[in-house]
Amino acid sequence: MTARSPLPQRQHLIDDATCREATAGLEFVGRRWTGAIMLALGRGASRFGEIEAAVDGLSARLLTARLRELETHDIVEREVIPTTPVSVRYRLTPRGRDLLAAMQPLVAYHLRWGD
Repeated sequence: MTARSPLPQRQHLIDDATCREATAGLEFVGRRWTGAIMLALGRGASRFGEIEAAVDGLSARLLTARLRELETHDIVEREVIPTTPVSVRYRLTPRGRDLLAAMQPLVAYHLRWGD
């Protein structure tokens, strides 16, 4: 039996403690609809109806819940415009734009390797 060679050294090493810390964030981003909502916002949708139309299969109830979660985590900013009737606009915060950019390599990985 021959010994297996160690994995090649990577540029970015993640230790166990860092991995545990990052798990909650990764699970949040991986929740159903979160990435699609962020992508819709990143592509220019800003009104509730525009976001709902851009994300096939997403209900208004779930969109409301996800937008609130994203706002709580400072990923999305909600602006209420005092018009008649009141108008509400959503946009990615700088943190949200950074997160959307960070998700791109994961999408590329999936396209290359599949499930």
